[in-house]
Amino acid sequence: MIKATNIRKQYGDLTVLKGVDLHIKKGEVVSIVGASGAGKTTLLQILGTLDGSSNSQDSSLVINSIQVSNLSDKELAKFRNEHIGFIFQFHQLLPEFTALENVCIPAFIRKTPKDDAESRAKELLDFLGLSERHHHKPSELSGGEQQRVAVARALINNPSVIFADEPSGNLDSDSADNLHQLFFELRDKFGQTFVIVTHNELLADLADRKLTMVDGQIVGNEVASPPTEKEAQNLS
Repeated sequence: MIKATNIRKQYGDLTVLKGVDLHIKKGEVVSIVGASGAGKTTLLQILGTLDGSSNSQDSSLVINSIQVSNLSDKELAKFRNEHIGFIFQFHQLLPEFTALENVCIPAFIRKTPKDDAESRAKELLDFLGLSERHHHKPSELSGGEQQRVAVARALINNPSVIFADEPSGNLDSDSADNLHQLFFELRDKFGQTFVIVTHNELLADLADRKLTMVDGQIVGNEVASPPTEKEAQNLS
């Protein structure tokens, strides 16, 4: 599904990523943890094709059997729109548009017919418990509702992989717990792969696999341990 080899990133004299290798299988929910400055977000941006490796000639990134570094800028934008979904800490919804309109934007970019895009958007919003919020603008939604709209937007084009950068970091604890549980429901229903950067170790342990980053490298690659009964109660 995703295979990255020797991913490096430098900004002047600062080396952020130091030759990262990883392989993520289709349908996995993978968390990436580590201290601030470890390189988690930079790695996520490169995996999501929003940025590139500094050593493009000596690195490789394959997503869905496609070597993305060989794509032109136009081809890469099309690939990103069709195969990748993004969820950020701050939902990045456009305030002048309704929930339904925000969700439809990636589909419209893909030139999906309006009726088809709206039908798919309504299906997703309904699945996410927002059937009564289709025509509400972001200012009329709670933080958790806004983030669920952002999740629906990420899913609208049926992407193969969802990249999430601290998706619950701006939510209250109950909304955060619900969002992380939702990722597994979405994986089970739609089959997407999830790669989630988070500082919350307890929630990271819910993933199928947890990668730990230190100083620009992956130093831990483990099957995540499910929470204890007491921890699970704290998540519910």
